[in-house]
Amino acid sequence: MRYGFIGLGNLGGHLAASLARAGIALVVHDRDPAARARFDALGAGWADSPEAAVAEVDAVITCLPSPAISEAVLAQILPAMKPGADWIEMSTLGREDMLRLALRAQAAGMGVLECPVTGGVHLAARGEITLLAGGDAELVERHRPALQAMGGRLFHMGPLGAAAVIKVITNMLAFIHLVADAEALMLAKRGGLDLKTAWEAIAASSGNSFVHETEGQLILNGSYDIAFTMDLALKDLGFAMGFGREFGVPLDLASATEQTFLRGRAAYGGGAQSTQIAKLLEDLLGTDLRAEGFPARLE
Repeated sequence: MRYGFIGLGNLGGHLAASLARAGIALVVHDRDPAARARFDALGAGWADSPEAAVAEVDAVITCLPSPAISEAVLAQILPAMKPGADWIEMSTLGREDMLRLALRAQAAGMGVLECPVTGGVHLAARGEITLLAGGDAELVERHRPALQAMGGRLFHMGPLGAAAVIKVITNMLAFIHLVADAEALMLAKRGGLDLKTAWEAIAASSGNSFVHETEGQLILNGSYDIAFTMDLALKDLGFAMGFGREFGVPLDLASATEQTFLRGRAAYGGGAQSTQIAKLLEDLLGTDLRAEGFPARLE
């Protein structure tokens, strides 16, 4: 099968590169032409527009930063798609946005699969990120080789919309853990502990988390460079709060975390790294969380 891929940013670029390295026939597009050199070297085709990226493919994959951009790109590509082609949406959308856009694509004769990912950009770069699929089982199986080329584990969560729910849940947990980890590290620092040893002890304890093991290192380095912004964190937390209202679930921790991220965005801007949420405590207390031996970026 031949795939198109639209959206070669921090995440999408790694996902598309994994497809190319796996030898899957691929044509790619991004609005930033600087992305082309990477894919020329990998032997993928380059398209100068979304329409050109989908004209001859069996399926198109999109990985875009917002529901509005996903909707705009879908409107561009629908008239150019071959009859019977599929759309695989890997952006993080709210469930209602996903279902609404899926109806539009299905009305045009396309199969639709949602497949957001979780685990972080560094795992996407290694082809080990986790994929969360929603849609018909037949579509999951049709595209399983391509999906597994991009990720280490693939979970079929159920019908369209199911993956949007679990993706929001995983991100909600990650942001709660991030705020908690910043508080824990600050307690260690203000309590006079060596931060490197404290980080190692937490990682070996019942209080450990994936966020501590990964983003905690970037806090201690001081780069905060997780390639995920305050704006994106607040978008996902907003989705979580919406699900809480819809499903009648009190989300006290998520609500408090959303308020913390609102303060973080006000202090550092929406384009700041989400891990800079720890900097709120650092600035408030005049105490940095630096330690030697931690990387500026995750590999």
